[in-house]
Amino acid sequence: MGHSVALNFADGKTFFISVNNNELLLDAAIRQGINIPLDCREGVCGTCQGQCESGQYELDYVDEDALSERDLAERKMLACQTRVKSDAAFYFDHSSDFCNAGDTLKIASVVTKVELVSETTAILHVDASSHTEQLQYLPGQYARLQIPGSDEWRSYSFASQPNASNQLQFLIRILPDGVMSNYLRERCQVGQTILLEAPLGSFYLREVDRPLVFVAGGTGLSAFLGMLDRLDAAEHKLPIQLYYGVNTELDLCEQQRLQSYSERLNFNYQPVVGRPSADWVGKAGFIHEHLDQTQLAENAFDMYLCGPPPMIEAVKSWLESQSLDNYRLYSEKFLQSNTAQVNA
Repeated sequence: MGHSVALNFADGKTFFISVNNNELLLDAAIRQGINIPLDCREGVCGTCQGQCESGQYELDYVDEDALSERDLAERKMLACQTRVKSDAAFYFDHSSDFCNAGDTLKIASVVTKVELVSETTAILHVDASSHTEQLQYLPGQYARLQIPGSDEWRSYSFASQPNASNQLQFLIRILPDGVMSNYLRERCQVGQTILLEAPLGSFYLREVDRPLVFVAGGTGLSAFLGMLDRLDAAEHKLPIQLYYGVNTELDLCEQQRLQSYSERLNFNYQPVVGRPSADWVGKAGFIHEHLDQTQLAENAFDMYLCGPPPMIEAVKSWLESQSLDNYRLYSEKFLQSNTAQVNA
């Protein structure tokens, strides 16, 4: 049996390939039309260098001038010497254009349901089963959706992990006047076709070997729902802490789903409401005001941030002010109308 391997590039494109048992990663990529740059093929030049973000692998030979001991400890690898031992994900710090990898998938999906959670939040469900194979993406990645009746595209994180029936879900921020927002409010109907492009993005779940801290702002929760689905399926045991910040308690969504993770995972969930009503009894204000320095200093952890830029910067500033040095940080900023980023 072979392995499913994701190749992610600096331009945010991801391509999934199959790697046969004992096959070199480089050979598998070239066999499937992805020409990773190379020179020597002998583990000496370092041209085909990448980094393993998740999964297991072995290296045949690596010259010390190509990768240092520190590089190897950080899971850097050479595609020409890498033999994959499980499903895995690898990152290459150059554009996919250098590999002549082509375009990501474009799929005609069908609207199956729209939930207007509040005046500022919607959940869009689509059926992408016109793509006869299972759509592959890494938990946390996003798709670009073309708004029907226009040439405009907007980007949204997948709110679930890949599934055999290609039933997809996206959390979408509703703006006072936006192309997608106006479509969902005024014209969206079950059965309409939405073209989507995927998978995209460099924000995704890496190898999990330490406690996780997820920080979501608004519809940034979407990316973490996909990650939690994957961790749930893997019966993950390490602690997971989620901080979920919204403007008002009416904006909170997928509460039952979040609660259900607590029944199967070592998962703690803290909603934080920025402008709470008098009836709100939970945490209020900004997320960084509720982070616990003492708790975070106890063990090394991985922190993932997904949400509006001010939230991302506030948490980063808080981390720096606490002089914590025992963490790895991954972040995705949401912008309102820039299709190069995931939209809020």
